[in-house]
Amino acid sequence: MSAPVYVEDGCIGCEQCITACPFGAIDMVDGVAVINEACRACGECVPACPVSVIVMTTSEAKVLEGEGVMVYAEMSNGSLHKVSFELLGKARELAAPLSEPVYAVLVGSGVEDSAKELVDRGADKVFVYDDPGLAQFRDDPYSDLLTECCKEEKPSIFLVGATSIGRSMGPRVAAKLKTGLTADCTSLDIDPESKLLQQTRPAYGGNIMATIETTNSTPQMATVRYKMFTEASIVDTPKGEIVNKPVEMSKLTDRIKVLGFEKAGEQISISDADIIVSGGLGMGDPSGFDLMQKLATALGGAVGASRPTIDEGWINYRHQVGLSGRTVRPTVYLACGISGAVQHQAGMKTSDVIIAVNKDPDAPIFGISTLGVVGDLYDVVPGLIEKLKEQGKDA
Repeated sequence: MSAPVYVEDGCIGCEQCITACPFGAIDMVDGVAVINEACRACGECVPACPVSVIVMTTSEAKVLEGEGVMVYAEMSNGSLHKVSFELLGKARELAAPLSEPVYAVLVGSGVEDSAKELVDRGADKVFVYDDPGLAQFRDDPYSDLLTECCKEEKPSIFLVGATSIGRSMGPRVAAKLKTGLTADCTSLDIDPESKLLQQTRPAYGGNIMATIETTNSTPQMATVRYKMFTEASIVDTPKGEIVNKPVEMSKLTDRIKVLGFEKAGEQISISDADIIVSGGLGMGDPSGFDLMQKLATALGGAVGASRPTIDEGWINYRHQVGLSGRTVRPTVYLACGISGAVQHQAGMKTSDVIIAVNKDPDAPIFGISTLGVVGDLYDVVPGLIEKLKEQGKDA
């Protein structure tokens, strides 16, 4: 029977299933329950039936074709973007239970050294598209080549960094391959039974975490947030292979001509900072960020912020840490006046050392902190700055 939920013989017409169904998907026909087209297969009716004649089938996932966990190795200013190493490290972890090889695909000009670096970090094969015409990123030719590589090599999984480039190009590749794409993932795992990729991402404004599986197409594609995973380490005896792929620029779609680049004004990059000093609503007013900046300057770090302070207009969005902002992984993260909502924790909980300053001893941030100070940040932070000055640190 093709319907996911159906009623076997033996219905006693008690109508308890009708009461249990949240979608109005059950009708009584001649005293017998009948599932109609409104059914969403939620399963609420199954335990409600006192005689156990309502059955919900479970469709088995299609056995997907393809082998290999592939990552797109993104280039940035002539060298590999660090997200590439994070993806490679995760790919090695995902490939182990699947007993599949790890691939990387590299597009650019003069990328021989970068290809060798990927091999040194554990890639079994690095597919290289090297041409002077690919020196500058453009969506069209890059997505054409990645699509071509996936069609030729048939990986089971393809991971792309959720950078500005990855977020622009990833959906194009997925559309060309007619496969699914889970965007902005914060966690990736392999289901031990189905062997499918479990892709976890924030949903409904970060209020829930959704775990998604691509059950009917390959490759299983995901864009992955930067600073979520540990970088791939250098292996003792690299055995990977570099495979140079032919490039015919005349056959690639290329609708954009790059006239030049203008460097953006100096900005604080919390994504790359080793030390971050973040402020929250507990500061009381936007002037608190002046104090956060003084401490960050003394420590040689950057200033971060919780979402409520952004919503209040206290500081620019580029400072926001959390699910709807940046994911960071500094050596030291100082949270001042931040309660520690799950959305904020998801953006910084992988920091090496977390130090929290909050007047509320029950603040959730203390649950993940390495060190915690229960007190007024306007007493604690100035004292810390003075101690740093005594050690020759300028604030």
